[in-house]
Amino acid sequence: MASPEHLVIGMTGGIGCGKTTASRIFAGLGARIIDADEIAHTLSRPPSPALQAITERFGPEFLTLSGEMNRDRMRERVFAIPEERRALEAIFHPLVMQECRRLINLPTTAPYTILSVPLLFETKGFTSLIRRSLVIDCSEGIQILRVMARSGLSRPQALAIMANQIERNLRLQLADDVICNEGTPSQLATQIRKLHQDYSHQAKI
Repeated sequence: MASPEHLVIGMTGGIGCGKTTASRIFAGLGARIIDADEIAHTLSRPPSPALQAITERFGPEFLTLSGEMNRDRMRERVFAIPEERRALEAIFHPLVMQECRRLINLPTTAPYTILSVPLLFETKGFTSLIRRSLVIDCSEGIQILRVMARSGLSRPQALAIMANQIERNLRLQLADDVICNEGTPSQLATQIRKLHQDYSHQAKI
């Protein structure tokens, strides 16, 4: 059973740093994974209270014919107009945080929970759900190349996404633990296995 003593690790990192890969490795070692991005994706599909708010704030043209949020159109809008990005975050962040809190409190046999949140430090309230923070890190040059290769975005689009996250050095200063993901997948897995041992030990204290 999850409890106030249950160890929750908040994991974050800049786009393209490898949070998804890290989550898969942690899951394979027995950790429970709660992914804020996945929750947000679920909330962008019906039925969801977010969709009515999106229609009222942005207009029905920001929904697809199937009733989902038009992610491509919304991405263009919020990266072009900062006020619109803040409006979208005001719709999604409270709902995502509410669902994260609910999932954390569900029974679990996992020794600890990884709460993956891209804007862990930027979004008020998320750090109150965790005991430690973990940053998956890589250079900004590698971030850009990975984002462009993975998502087919242009360099300006990749830079626009990165600009909405806190500066890399500040993120590293706020982290309790850091994994450098600039090497091979096996090197990433080695670092995660070591942290898994540390977290499993801390969970028993």
